[in-house]
Amino acid sequence: MFVLPNLFTVSSIFCGFYAILAATGPQTGDNFYRAALAIFFGSFFDAFDGRVARMTRTQSAFGVELDSLADVITFGVAPGILVYKWALTGLGTGGMVISCIYTSCGAIRLARFNVLAHSEHEASPSGVSRFFVGLPIPLAAGMIVSLVLALHGRSSPDVVGLGVLVLGLSFLMVSTIRYRTFKDAGLGPRTIIAFAAVLAVGVFFALSGRLTQVFLVYFSFYILLGLVEELLFGRKRRAATAAAAAAGASAAASVSLENDPEEQLLPAEEDEDDEPAAPDDDEE
Repeated sequence: MFVLPNLFTVSSIFCGFYAILAATGPQTGDNFYRAALAIFFGSFFDAFDGRVARMTRTQSAFGVELDSLADVITFGVAPGILVYKWALTGLGTGGMVISCIYTSCGAIRLARFNVLAHSEHEASPSGVSRFFVGLPIPLAAGMIVSLVLALHGRSSPDVVGLGVLVLGLSFLMVSTIRYRTFKDAGLGPRTIIAFAAVLAVGVFFALSGRLTQVFLVYFSFYILLGLVEELLFGRKRRAATAAAAAAGASAAASVSLENDPEEQLLPAEEDEDDEPAAPDDDEE
């Protein structure tokens, strides 16, 4: 049973490896399309390995580390090579640097996620995280993949605009902008209405003959949702966090002072110059 979730993770690695082979093969639109599809299917395996581990109660630290390494390959290296071979070669060395920045930021994002997840688990083992800190790397890769799929057989992409987009995705991955995990979403009226709206958008694009653009719309909406929430609530959240940190530091200082009686404040000593002068003998 412990092997089962790791098989899903290894399948994700295979998808990333195949995507790299396809992207570095003959420079044809079909190969880029196959590479994008491989990364897309890799996201399915990545989404289910954790669920399978929880269902079979086989979660382990080994599985967590293996999942992160798989994500670096499938959603970091493979999309970076794909977007470079697909379009950014037109920028020369600049395109290679942009692709490398994307891959590096993805690795940094995963390392930070592991550290934060470990800290949160120690603080609250049974807690459910409502937000990701920074854009998750599978969603950043999904944005690149959806562009390749949507533009397959159509006009060539704007190389400069695509380079800016990749740099933007790189920044969002290492930023502190929070993105919803939707793990706390119940089956209330709001959730049902939101799910129906999302499904209606997908059906509309599918019936319009633009099925490959459905995922582009979904990924774009999710990225914009995090940016809008940061603009509306980010300043208030940071102010509350700073106030809580200041209150915690003040409480810690008070406790430290109470526990150290040797550092009690002494009464201020009177300066000798401030003592009252003796009465003059000539004065009556």
